[in-house]
Amino acid sequence: MAGGLGTQSRILILGGGTWGCSTALHLARRGYKNVTVLDAHPIPSPISAGNDVNKIVEQGCFTDGDDEAAVAQTLLHAANEGWQKDPVFQPYYHDTGYIVAGSSPKAIERLVDREVRHQASSFRKLTTAEDFKGTMPTGVLTGDFPGWEGYYKPSGAGWVHARKALVSAYNEAKRLGVNFITGSPEGKVKSLLLEDGDVRGAITADGVEHRADRTILAMGANAPQLLDFENQLRPTAWTLAHIPMTEEETRLYKNLPVLFNIEKGFFMEPDEDKHELKLCDEHPGYCNWVDQPGSALPQSVPVAKHEVPASAERRMRDFLREIMPHLADRPFTFARMCWCADTRNRAFLITYHPKHPSLVVASGDSGHGFMHIPSIGGFIVDCMENKLQPNFAKSWRWRPETTRDFWGRDVLDRFGAGNKMLDVNETREEGWTNVNATPLTVA
Repeated sequence: MAGGLGTQSRILILGGGTWGCSTALHLARRGYKNVTVLDAHPIPSPISAGNDVNKIVEQGCFTDGDDEAAVAQTLLHAANEGWQKDPVFQPYYHDTGYIVAGSSPKAIERLVDREVRHQASSFRKLTTAEDFKGTMPTGVLTGDFPGWEGYYKPSGAGWVHARKALVSAYNEAKRLGVNFITGSPEGKVKSLLLEDGDVRGAITADGVEHRADRTILAMGANAPQLLDFENQLRPTAWTLAHIPMTEEETRLYKNLPVLFNIEKGFFMEPDEDKHELKLCDEHPGYCNWVDQPGSALPQSVPVAKHEVPASAERRMRDFLREIMPHLADRPFTFARMCWCADTRNRAFLITYHPKHPSLVVASGDSGHGFMHIPSIGGFIVDCMENKLQPNFAKSWRWRPETTRDFWGRDVLDRFGAGNKMLDVNETREEGWTNVNATPLTVA
């Protein structure tokens, strides 16, 4: 093994979410025998972004041929190989196709440039309400689609059942011998264990020292609570809700293509277990800005909520009124703020820490980290073993020189909600959703 590591080396993973479980699985598959994962919650954690009924999966790279594009293309290829061939993940991938759309000239231009132009023959253009309705069974799309323009790709993309894939990775890693310590206080990481300028493991809330030869920090949006990222990460939240469906509707909506308007929101087929349809309103993201002692720059701090701001609910219902008005007034049975960790250029941050030689940082999913769960752990282990390809190491490097100024209001090429970043603190006056968990009964 590289860097003095061997299969008996003690590897400690902080965080049992998407990237933590993927890394644990890949370490075990490479023969590491002494791997421990710490998480404050049982897996799947209620605050993990990966604990979700579905996520979009794409199968194309839509940028021109620079180094970043090459990294993106390799990542997508590796992820899709996993979704299609790895028995741990393959059962949860649904190749249903997808529809990408916009409602303003700027957004439409962006999606054509980024998603359609490089594979135009795979897409069919949609310009009328009837065009959109024709992509799904009769009775699903009933709206007028005002001002919409879209593109339909019938295969080569789709969605995955996120929670089941995450649990599958966890179960397989555990079967292969990974030790998971979860729950509070025994799994809750209180601090890094610092000795002689290096990270030698972590200390949990029960006071136990978990020593390791390598520590991998994979705590998503919560990672900055343990380590100074020098303004490289911005915890950012998106909003989602579920509405109840009948058994008949659940059957009708099965195997639908994903529909994603990059200014309005998206939906996929209902959850077959609970008969609920997940909705997301589209926007650049919410931050929760908190002043930090000794720092001139505020920091966004995740706040776990199983609610969404009232304005997010309005956006979701407006989205429904444009595409499926017959569902627009149904009660929410579930709602959630889903936190991720942005980097300024949305490239991952997977690298050894420059000041702590035994600490591997695995963060910066930037809202597109889950689809890589089949393979991202392999890249993280490559980093740990000093085997990353040079273009990956450059893209994912520790790069505080790019974030000296405040970039918290940057929308990062995202649309919706006035095309501006949103602030959790500004939602207090408008209020939050009132989730009604009563099952739907329809005659």
